[in-house]
Amino acid sequence: MPPTQDGPPPTDPPPTGSGPAGDDPTEGGPDRPPVAESARRAVAALWRIESARVVGALARWGGDFALAEDVAQEALAEALVAWSRDGVPAEPVGWLLTAARRRAIDAFRRRAALDRRYALLAGPLAEGEAHAGAAPGGGRPDDLPWEPDRIDDDVLALVFTACHPVLAPEARVALTLRVVSGLSSEEIARAFLVPVPTVQARITRAKKTIAAARVPFALPPAEQRRERLGAVLSVLYVVFTEGSTATAGADLLRPDLAYEALRLARTLAALLPGEGEPQGLLALFELTAARFPARTGPDGEAVLLEDQDRTRWDRPAIRRGLAALGRAATAGRGLGPYGLQASIAACHAVAPSVAETDWERIVLLYEALGRVAPSPVVELNRAVAVAMASGPARALAIVDELLAADRLPGSHLLPGVRGELLTRLGRTAEARTELELAARLCRNARERAVLLRKAATLEDS
Repeated sequence: MPPTQDGPPPTDPPPTGSGPAGDDPTEGGPDRPPVAESARRAVAALWRIESARVVGALARWGGDFALAEDVAQEALAEALVAWSRDGVPAEPVGWLLTAARRRAIDAFRRRAALDRRYALLAGPLAEGEAHAGAAPGGGRPDDLPWEPDRIDDDVLALVFTACHPVLAPEARVALTLRVVSGLSSEEIARAFLVPVPTVQARITRAKKTIAAARVPFALPPAEQRRERLGAVLSVLYVVFTEGSTATAGADLLRPDLAYEALRLARTLAALLPGEGEPQGLLALFELTAARFPARTGPDGEAVLLEDQDRTRWDRPAIRRGLAALGRAATAGRGLGPYGLQASIAACHAVAPSVAETDWERIVLLYEALGRVAPSPVVELNRAVAVAMASGPARALAIVDELLAADRLPGSHLLPGVRGELLTRLGRTAEARTELELAARLCRNARERAVLLRKAATLEDS
């Protein structure tokens, strides 16, 4: 989305189950007793905050990624019942890990018993022996799979596993939101406007794919980490982009989704302090989210960049974003695509107004971004910046080249920008046609309303 419309970060996003429907054990009706409601809130908060560490610790301990997520979910359901009856324990994380480990051991025993039955049916083996695969870790029976010095590694390994390149992009998104963020299938489905069974199927297939590919639950070797990091960053980018400007539906923003991606970006940047692109991604998220309070009006209508009350921008978020951008710039390898986008967002964040924005610098940054990560959306945003820096005529030439090459078929972005440029050139009839076309193609109700309002204004002039 062009910066004049204050949309999502300007790069093409990639395309967008485990357990039965209704797989969030913390959900229920409104008539629960107070104790049950208190337990539900405690379970929900624990899962949202600690799920990545819990699942990561269990996966490392048992060596089975899919089983770790399953037994953690089962332990969560058990906690909801037990804590409603007995109250929340003093060490809720330890309680959850103990319950999950008991269930994992039961699963290992069932596997071993099944293997023994298979062995009896198969007769003596030529060599080796039947076994259940992953075995429980050693140590005392009451040991917990929780080593404080391994927590960061567990979370990082969980992120890299969920975003493994063997998975399709949409499967990475669903699995990351499920096992790293702790979102239910229903929450993920609502966020991306897809049916719950579709999300569940993606998660189930992702787990089976990871198991079939024998993806180890471990941090990739150092020589592979930077190569694999791109997949992780792209997942977070897709999630944040959808949250910052929804592709469809009645709401312009989905803040919960955007802030979840922001939380994960903070975690990733903290776990990889020497890598520049996680810092650049974090800076981009912070600087973009800082404008959220001013991007919608009282009734949820979209407020364009030039009309926003900049006093409502989140100044602490801007400071955090600029600090992260500084860390990205000093990482030693130059800014990558996320760092360049963050630099563009920083130009907006520090400008007193649209007129006082450093548009010439933004043009240069888009040119650099186009060399590092070329895409038609980047070129379209460069055209908007060129229009602000040098006038609409030069920008229209860039847009018309994209149109002639059919670079953005079916997208409302190109006719929307073209309509803006034609308006500035005084070609109102053509502009109205383009804006109406953009409105027909736009799937977000709030954006569509803005486009139709602009077209109607031209009709009345």
